[in-house]
Order: sequence, then structure tokens, then C-alpha cells
Amino acid sequence: MRILGIQGSPRKKGNTRFLLDLFLEEARRFGATTQVVDVDKRHILPCKEYTVCEKKGFCPIDDDMKKEIYALLREAETVVVAAPIFFYNAPAQVKALIDRSQTLWARKYKLKLTDPGQQYRKGFLLSLGATKGANLFEGIKLTVQYFFDAIGADFTGSLTYRRIENPGDMEKHPTVHEDVRREVQDLLAPFAGRKRILFACKENACRSQMASAFTQLMAGDKLEVLSAGTQPAQRPDPVMVEAMREKGIDMGFRKTRHLKEGVDLLRPEVIITMGCGEACPVIPGVKITDWDIPDPAGLGIDSMRNVRDEIEARVRRLIQQTSDGSFNESNEKKGEK
Repeated sequence: MRILGIQGSPRKKGNTRFLLDLFLEEARRFGATTQVVDVDKRHILPCKEYTVCEKKGFCPIDDDMKKEIYALLREAETVVVAAPIFFYNAPAQVKALIDRSQTLWARKYKLKLTDPGQQYRKGFLLSLGATKGANLFEGIKLTVQYFFDAIGADFTGSLTYRRIENPGDMEKHPTVHEDVRREVQDLLAPFAGRKRILFACKENACRSQMASAFTQLMAGDKLEVLSAGTQPAQRPDPVMVEAMREKGIDMGFRKTRHLKEGVDLLRPEVIITMGCGEACPVIPGVKITDWDIPDPAGLGIDSMRNVRDEIEARVRRLIQQTSDGSFNESNEKKGEK
């Protein structure tokens, strides 16, 4: 389970940061991996309303959204927004990030593309304010509701606290630890017990990317997947992106990674290789099986389509075999020391 925390307070060690850290620490106790985007420390420019995103599906502004944050939002299985209340809504720093999610909204609603992760991605809000007003959190809840919709996440719930103003107020709150334990357990319980599968090929640019996307789309609530490569390319193959787009599947903002990073992040139970050869490691306790699928890189769109369709069919069989307990390929071998 990969959780992205969005730290929306300009204070370095304030009450908001304490609450987010407590939430993520509890999530790690349940086996989640976590990462934080501290928006006040990032170069995030406000939306300029260029409308390029609605026509082409990308934002022309060159900042940390383009370089990293769009990819983090896509890869996360849960996004946690943590923000104090400024004038009944989120601070400007986090609001800039939210406004720039128009790019993801456009890909979903204008270009009609399906992000594979949106089938199961969750969104959660942590917020606090200094006053006791009954409507204190109405503005931010409405804002993050539409933010989560734009990034393909289900707004699962929130923890909000009134009369939090002075340093240390959140830490001294009488119920915060129990509140966080309860919410984290409820949030992560549906993902407990998912089989962890890593798809690997040489460049992590075509085959393993398609396999992970199809698996996310069809069974992301039951299987946790990542893709990686032994010699990762700089970026996914644009011909692969186009072939998947023909299926209505959005491969935008996906990144390549080295096999070692994938293993460390996912701690897979199964590795499915596609042409790694001797470069793929033998890992103790990890089942490794190979799909003999040719590399379509550089062969044109027709070859990419053929490989895409073959991978889709194999993923369907994999999901069926995993659900009925019959996943036991003839060439599977058990990792040994």
C-alpha cells in the first residue's frame, strides 16, 4: 500500500505536521510505504488557465508538478491531504497544487482516459482550525472532494479538529491517537492480504508497464502491483502509451524504475519477468515466473498492439488463477540463496 501525504501547512513543525506524521506512522505499522510532499518547500506555480491540459492532457508549466508530483499522485494508492484552515479553506500553497490537478481532471473527463489506479485509490483529509465555528471545515471538505475526484480517488473520510491554535495543541489532544488508529485501520483493512506482484522487463518501458496497468485496472483491489526493469529507460515508450490509449487506458505520468527499487518498494511475493534473462535476480522466498513475450520496442504500433493484447489476455488468466488458487505456472521456480 503506497500512501502519499500532502503537507499543506507553511509551518515546519506545527500541529498539521504532527497530525500527518502520526497518521503515516500508524499506516506504516500496517505495512504501508509512505511519502510526503511538503508543498511550502516545493516549486508549485498557480494555475495560469492556459487550457492546454484540456486539449492535450498536459500542463506546460515547468515546475515540481510536472517534474514529480503528477507522477506521485498517479502512483499513490491513498492520498492524504493535511491542511490547517485559512479563511475557511486550504492555505494558498496546497490550493495551488489542487488547482493544478485540472490536468488530471482533463485527462479523465475531456480526453476520456481511464487511470488504472482510480478503480481503488482512496483520499483522506486531515484538517484543523483555531475557532469552533460549525461550518469551519465545510469549505475545505468541498475543495478536497473535487480534488480527489480529479485525481481519481474516492473521498473515504476525514479527521478534523477545532480550537487547535497554539504549538503542541494537537499533540495534547485527548483522542487524537485513538482517532488515528481507528481511521487508519478502517482505511487500510480492505487492502489487507493482497498478493504483491512485480512485473519486470529490461527497460520497464513497454511490456511490464502494460502488465501492471492491466492488473491495476482489473484487480487492483485484490493484487498490489508495480513494474520495474533491469536497465530502465528514461521514460515509458510513447508507442506503448498510444497503444494503451487506444484501449482508453491512461499511461500518462507513469515512470520507469530499476528492479532493485521495485523489489525494495513492493517486497513482492511473485515476480513475473518478460525477457530479463540472467539479469533478473533470484530472491529468497519469492516465486519467479517468465512470460515469453517478445519486446515490441522499435517495431511500430502494430507489433505493440499484438503484444498489448497478449499481455491483457495473460493478465486475465493470472487474475483468474490467483483468485481460484491455481496460480502455478509450469516454469515457476522458487528463489534460493
